[in-house]
Amino acid sequence: MNKFNRWLGAKITDLVGTMWCAYLFAAIALISLPAAISSHSLIIIVAWVAQTFLQLVLLSIIMVGQSVSSEAVAQKITETHTASLAEFELAKEARAFAAEELAELKAITAAVHAKVHGSQ
Repeated sequence: MNKFNRWLGAKITDLVGTMWCAYLFAAIALISLPAAISSHSLIIIVAWVAQTFLQLVLLSIIMVGQSVSSEAVAQKITETHTASLAEFELAKEARAFAAEELAELKAITAAVHAKVHGSQ
């Protein structure tokens, strides 16, 4: 049952978190707008705005915004990961180059040491 609930929740979230759903909710909310206005009651109009329009429409819009933000974060993570891998490769190359230089310096030091100690 838990697997089904997760699946259903994900499907509903995917559906509700679209701008098309926001447009649909706005259209549904607008159906009751004339009745709210014709009531001439400020409380009813404010209630319509807050409880009907904003709650229906903003839910989908906020979900779309969160999705866009998540995609931007995922893109930054990917770019950072790629840059880190490139830096790691450069560091490996620099280390290999430093190891080669160290080997050459040791060889030169040994040769100088041999000349100095061999000429005595």
